[in-house]
Amino acid sequence: MNGLGPVAWPPAPIRTERLVLRESEAGDRAAFIDLFASPEVGTYLGGSRPRDELERAVPEVPGRRPGLFVIALDGAMIGMITLDRRATESPGHVGTGAGEVELGYLLLPEAWGRGYAAEAAAAALAWFAGALPGEPVVARTRTTNDRAMRLAAKLGFTEVKRFEEYGAEQWLGVWSSAAPSVRDGR
Repeated sequence: MNGLGPVAWPPAPIRTERLVLRESEAGDRAAFIDLFASPEVGTYLGGSRPRDELERAVPEVPGRRPGLFVIALDGAMIGMITLDRRATESPGHVGTGAGEVELGYLLLPEAWGRGYAAEAAAAALAWFAGALPGEPVVARTRTTNDRAMRLAAKLGFTEVKRFEEYGAEQWLGVWSSAAPSVRDGR
């Protein structure tokens, strides 16, 4: 059993109109380093990490763990999408229990503005709904991240609460497979 529960991992690659969501492989290492070293990507994450530090720290096959999909376009990694259980001590939960699955994503700046995040997130949510039917998913972002806020709304997340974390106001929304979303055209 992994952090997602009784889900076999990795699943078969998920194919969308333009993308493939798959497990990471050795050829993705440079893209992982680019992703975490990017000042643009780090804007809402507390900053980027130094490239030399990443070169030393990133394993040969990075990101190989349950809940992490590489987003690939024409075979090359352009980002990643994650479905992870939120820690009990993290602020902002849907209920009193904690342990909700949280959707996260990062894309290389050159992939921004083309709808890839929406396409990948919708596919990951559809997979999740089939793997763990009826279980809600949460998303969190800074309220100043307009693009992430618009994407959350497009995917069908509804606001649950706002709270302070990392020195900024955060937005927490919830998605349910029972609610209409971009994945089924509603």
